[in-house]
Amino acid sequence: MKRAGTGSGKTSQGAQPLLRRNEGFSGARGKAADGGDISPWEGLRLAAFVAARGFEDILLEELVRLSVRVLEVRERLVLAEAPEGEVPLPMWAQNVWLNPRFIRAESIGGFARGLTALQRNWHLHSTGFHRRAALIAEKCPHVSERPLRFGEPAPASPLGSWTLWAPDAALASPACSSPFPDGEVRFEEDKINPPSRAYLKLWELFTRFPEAKPAPGDLCLDLGACPGGWTWVLASLGAKVFALDKAPLHGRVAAMPGVTSCIGSGFGLDPRHAGAVDWLFSDMICYPSRLYEVIMRWEALGECKNFVCTLKCQGQTDFDVLERFASLPGSRVVHLSCNKHELTWLRLAAWRR
Repeated sequence: MKRAGTGSGKTSQGAQPLLRRNEGFSGARGKAADGGDISPWEGLRLAAFVAARGFEDILLEELVRLSVRVLEVRERLVLAEAPEGEVPLPMWAQNVWLNPRFIRAESIGGFARGLTALQRNWHLHSTGFHRRAALIAEKCPHVSERPLRFGEPAPASPLGSWTLWAPDAALASPACSSPFPDGEVRFEEDKINPPSRAYLKLWELFTRFPEAKPAPGDLCLDLGACPGGWTWVLASLGAKVFALDKAPLHGRVAAMPGVTSCIGSGFGLDPRHAGAVDWLFSDMICYPSRLYEVIMRWEALGECKNFVCTLKCQGQTDFDVLERFASLPGSRVVHLSCNKHELTWLRLAAWRR
């Protein structure tokens, strides 16, 4: 999935950033989506966060915990004053706009020229003035958003995001945390071979983090494997998989080369009996606090190099436990496109070196 290169960064006639400072960070405070005064935010260094679908309130709670000052919320888009240093990457943000600035223009063509002067590739995250915004997007160069085939790399060229904040002002960020539109990865799905749609979690994870993909011959432990969506992906990569669950694997998955399955509980498995593994994968249904106890047993033994686990946030989100996972050296906690009220924790040996 390729994209054309970025532009020169110059500003064309017909559209001007309201303010330039700190390499493109500029700010303005809007009243509502009605074209009100945005000048009170001039001089602020901005960031914007696109919430995972359906979890806007949880993202706002996380931003409070991160001491990020929220300026305005428009549907899934949260505009905030960026803290000093690097812009944070919240767990519940699907995408982060790293250097947003306001651009003014009177015409549709003026907005399009202003955006393409910053760079070529843009995705419209529409939060208002939808028809006008769509006309502006039509004037910008086309960017393919076709579904990926698994195994294709993530786009190498940056994808900026923008929204029409007022009829004469757009909020645009040339740099975002994800190269995918709104941080959401879409695939050409396999509706025949995997026994469940859980396989999409690993497809997305391996696309976003290629270093998190097991190599052929790696020994993977899959806890809570039934019906076998994750085991199917891992075995398809040529890994050796030991799948453990209280229910049996789908027969087609159990018969795959390199797959060994056993009936049992991932919580009852003693790491000392399992021995050394290259990867521990878990999509078990449990509270994150209970999974943390399991991980700590493996951590104490030191016989597992890499971890990929789903943190299923049943009921109220337990930020204390999620932050415990995130604080382990070499860790990231992210929300995948197909995650619901859950996150994915990965801890890689390569990140601890």
